[in-house]
Amino acid sequence: MIEIINLTKTYGQVVAVNNISFTVKKGEIVGFLGPNGAGKSTTMNIITGYLPSTAGTVKVDGYDILTQPKEVKKRIGYLPEAPPLYRDMTVTEYLRFVSSLKGVPKGKQQGQMADIMELVGLTDHRKRLIDNLSKGYRQRVGLAQALVGNPEVLILDEPTVGLDPKQIIEIRRVIKALAQERTIILSSHILPEVSAICERVVIINNGVIAAEDTPSRLSKDINQFLKLTMIILGDQEKIVKTIKTIDGVNYIEASAKTGDNAYKYVVESDIDVREQVFYKLAKAGCPILESKPSTMTLEDIFINVVTQGTEVS
Repeated sequence: MIEIINLTKTYGQVVAVNNISFTVKKGEIVGFLGPNGAGKSTTMNIITGYLPSTAGTVKVDGYDILTQPKEVKKRIGYLPEAPPLYRDMTVTEYLRFVSSLKGVPKGKQQGQMADIMELVGLTDHRKRLIDNLSKGYRQRVGLAQALVGNPEVLILDEPTVGLDPKQIIEIRRVIKALAQERTIILSSHILPEVSAICERVVIINNGVIAAEDTPSRLSKDINQFLKLTMIILGDQEKIVKTIKTIDGVNYIEASAKTGDNAYKYVVESDIDVREQVFYKLAKAGCPILESKPSTMTLEDIFINVVTQGTEVS
């Protein structure tokens, strides 16, 4: 649905985006992440046609943004970080104005607006001035305008900014529902939100793609060893000695006592040793009361990529 091929954007001697390429499939929700100044907003502005590229190609549903901009813009709904709202209008007046700008036939405007307001939770506020709405509800109006015209692609820049936890959950539900029929690129600094919504992430840093995959695969690529946190009942010395005999284990540490003759252990290995650990400790008469693998969060991955310069593919 979206193809970005060798995209470059320069401002004089400054290279904001440096020869990046990635694709987004139809129906996919992709998190587009990067620190301030990484080239994230520039890339999103090029995709939506707000900025021209210096080199490279952007295609949406097969249409080139440079040679067929009208066809591309028909297919894109854009929610910038600061939604372009006219605060002296009511919600209904504003959405009708946007509908006219996007060429929605007058006979379809009323029905489409009603559906959109119901979807994003604005029906009860349709007659209110936008200036009198809370920041969270103004954000909903911004999302509503992105949906006018029933676009196939949504570009959402910080869609949950200013929302309370209940509203965030509701907007998350809306975005997931929208992805059943649309392709979505979502940018956010709230990384747990990205983890909850997005199937795949693309991390840009210093104008280049530094990582691209699912969060779980990126975690495995960056953190090559398996880390287990376990609570084991039995003699501590015997347990440590038993686990050390397992091929692949490179680290074991006993930490806090959790009960009578039960301790918490941290085990790191180059391969998945969970099955061997289970059988060895069972044979030694040391039952495992709890076992939990530790994986990197998206926040851990993001920090690792942008601060240590790690490139993951």
